[in-house]
Amino acid sequence: MKTASICTIGDEILIGQIVDTNSSHIARQLNLLGIQVKYMTSIGDDRARILSELGNCLDNTDIVIVTGGLGPTKDDITKDALRELSGARGYKQSPEQMAHIERILGARGIPLIDTNRAQALVPDSCTVIPNKLGTAPGMAFYGLGKHRSSALYSLPGVPFEAIGLLPDVMADIRHHFDLEEITHHTVVTFGIPESTLAKQIEAWEDALPANIHLAYLPNPTIGVRLRLTQFGGQADFTPYLTELQSLLGEAIYGEGDDTLQSVIGDKLRAAGKTLALAESCTGGHLSELITSVPGCSDYYKGSVTSYSNEVKMKVLGVREETLAQHGAVSEACVREMASGVLRALDTDYAVATSGIAGPGGGSPRKPVGTAWLAAAKKLPDGRVEVATQCVHFASSRSVNIERFASYALDLLRRNL
Repeated sequence: MKTASICTIGDEILIGQIVDTNSSHIARQLNLLGIQVKYMTSIGDDRARILSELGNCLDNTDIVIVTGGLGPTKDDITKDALRELSGARGYKQSPEQMAHIERILGARGIPLIDTNRAQALVPDSCTVIPNKLGTAPGMAFYGLGKHRSSALYSLPGVPFEAIGLLPDVMADIRHHFDLEEITHHTVVTFGIPESTLAKQIEAWEDALPANIHLAYLPNPTIGVRLRLTQFGGQADFTPYLTELQSLLGEAIYGEGDDTLQSVIGDKLRAAGKTLALAESCTGGHLSELITSVPGCSDYYKGSVTSYSNEVKMKVLGVREETLAQHGAVSEACVREMASGVLRALDTDYAVATSGIAGPGGGSPRKPVGTAWLAAAKKLPDGRVEVATQCVHFASSRSVNIERFASYALDLLRRNL
């Protein structure tokens, strides 16, 4: 199995000024190719450290992917360190990258200056991977490391630029390295905690053939992804997936990159149905998830962020006596919120949330992390049927909100 190192360069990462998201994206893509990531490191803007760390990675892994340090400012010293590391004699200009730089700056009305032109200069030992989204090109270097068999790929640090170059980098890796054939299949589950899930399918997992590996990939918003991987040859996972379906039932909601919101969107679109939202504790996060799916205008009409009781009553029709008797965080309230927004926006389905995200506002009877959720649907005879669920979490405010929203979507999914 081929191995890799991922290195981020820049003082801004080490002092916590920015969060490194590039490494996780790169690691996932390498893993899909069957390449094991052995090292993941961050290096400050120090030339000696860059040369030492990258040299060590090249000596000990087959592939090194570097992000950062390629900007137009004086502290971006990665390019010159790579020139020395690769034994380049000097620099050459990349005509294709120069054309992209001129196009990008021209579209923004920014005059071209020497520092911009310098970004099209690359060590003469590299193969340029043109960056169509920014000014700093990607660079590939081959025949490095103590065995002269390792490759280094240098990418800009701006996340959308680095991620935009990854398809070209992965294609180049496939071209230059003899990779072991690998097959993946991912099943997405929701509503069963990872530890419980592992116990529930323990016997099934133990019975998997030795060449098939199972990975648990938990995410509070998506659920737990179960990824089956077979090394060597094409795999037919059908028998194992059939058994897994019988064990987990409706907890399985999708495959691959499916999310709750994408699966819900597919179901609504296929049925020609529409959706509205009434949010309190989630504060618009549910709407954000729904509208993250391209084409959601086919089924999504809109939402009411009814944070105050006044809006709950005046816009959604929640009764004053309901709030007085049960409170806003109650089954009775979310029932009326869901029914109210369904009627107000004239949709087939609706979801409502009301809870206490924290850190304050809780009580012994309704502690922080408590939320009531409702999913309403219009029946053929015009009546409205509402399903409800109460959830309790003990996380930070932001994580509580994410989980409230995810469980609300899952409640809708189960009632579509």
